[in-house]
Amino acid sequence: MTLLQKIKTKLFRQSTYLYREIGHQLGFYKSFYNAARGSRIIVYHGICRQDHTRFNTIFLKLKTFEQHLKFYKKHFNVISLDDYYQQKFSNDRFNICITFDDGFANNHKYVLPLLEQYKLPATFFITAISATGYDILWNDFLSIASKYGPQKIVFKGEFYNKDHHSKYISTETGIGLAEKLRSDGFNEKAEMMEALYPLVPFKTNKHEEDYWLQMTKEQIKELASSSFATIGSHGYYHNDMALISIDDTSEELTLSKQYLENIIEKPVTSIAFPYGAYTPEVVAAAKDAGYKQLLATDFQYTQDHGDVTMRKRFTVNPFISVNNQMCAIVKHKYE
Repeated sequence: MTLLQKIKTKLFRQSTYLYREIGHQLGFYKSFYNAARGSRIIVYHGICRQDHTRFNTIFLKLKTFEQHLKFYKKHFNVISLDDYYQQKFSNDRFNICITFDDGFANNHKYVLPLLEQYKLPATFFITAISATGYDILWNDFLSIASKYGPQKIVFKGEFYNKDHHSKYISTETGIGLAEKLRSDGFNEKAEMMEALYPLVPFKTNKHEEDYWLQMTKEQIKELASSSFATIGSHGYYHNDMALISIDDTSEELTLSKQYLENIIEKPVTSIAFPYGAYTPEVVAAAKDAGYKQLLATDFQYTQDHGDVTMRKRFTVNPFISVNNQMCAIVKHKYE
């Protein structure tokens, strides 16, 4: 795509969103939502009070998230993941299922009270990273360390420079450190965290905990005790299961399930694959481990469409208005 084409595409997108926003304000979209039918599983991650794109593009402001819930309550039929799989859908409204990935402590702090206030169910996919002695996922660590860290670093004898997105890129291969680590096991990721933290001791900034802190066992247990929350697995270490060995994946699937079940004292039968990444072998391993609900982002293989255990999800966009987000959910696409 040429620069001119990119500019035209951006302008078209902006004008479409502006036109749609005005239409919502004037009430033109009321009939659109009244007539909407179908279903969608929505993916959220972290919730914070302000500056939601400080380190990544997966967070929403608390105020915005509450506006989402109000909109869902008014226009949609919100159901649990179990009901979604059982197709207990309304014939009179568009059906949605709310899910959260990554197990941030902010889900317990901000999301749970709002779910109980608005009486809406959600499923939380959580890792077992706290069992390893860490209170942060490796990719969140690297995002924060990359933003605050020095221009140049050396990791395992390889030199990395920051690019214009504040990501560390190898001077030898041109491959990003995050991309390289994604195909490695957790030992390499833990080594990275131990090596970089002395350069960027960001944990001393307590006001930034909402952007990275993971839930404790006690918080997971309290979350699971709510009638509006269900707990699912998001892997043990937040590894990319499509890239690590199938033996390591099988072990991770089993251990994460056991870890969560020991905490909440309930069966854990759902898993959301980290990064939405999987292979047919990973799907088979998940089923062998006892998972009956397998959540991806987009299907990667033809057979996925006929697999009753598999479901796709739709990720929220932190850069658009509430009204445009709701329209995108129904349409299942962004402009």
